[in-house]
Amino acid sequence: MARAKHGDTVQVYYTGTLLDSEVFDTLANRKLVHFTIGEGRIIPGFEEAVLGMNPGESKIIKVPADRAYGPRRPEMIYVVNLNELPPDLELQIGQPLEIRQGNGQTNTARITDISESTITLDANHPLAGQDLVFDIELAEIL
Repeated sequence: MARAKHGDTVQVYYTGTLLDSEVFDTLANRKLVHFTIGEGRIIPGFEEAVLGMNPGESKIIKVPADRAYGPRRPEMIYVVNLNELPPDLELQIGQPLEIRQGNGQTNTARITDISESTITLDANHPLAGQDLVFDIELAEIL
């Protein structure tokens, strides 16, 4: 039986949880859009776990934050004056906003605080700084 290796395109079922067992994502009942091992489209720890698996094989793995979405970075938190935003923009805690960086690139940030004169935006990935647990089943090697 073939084992998954670098360069293989694979499809998996998975459920991702935090260490407290809270589910943050699941594809347990449908197939993940296939990915090619080594392309870097999937977090490194997940991709590494699939290496060597056989189709139909399952495993539960813990992925440390540094092999998932990395640490929370304080420099990714921004305080913005409300007068810099469109006046008709309705703001809510947790709402995503696209922010344009000085180099012209855009990034998505979530509103984490709103005061009378400012909002605080967090551009860290929502799972940054978290160790993650995945229950993975390799469905097939394409």
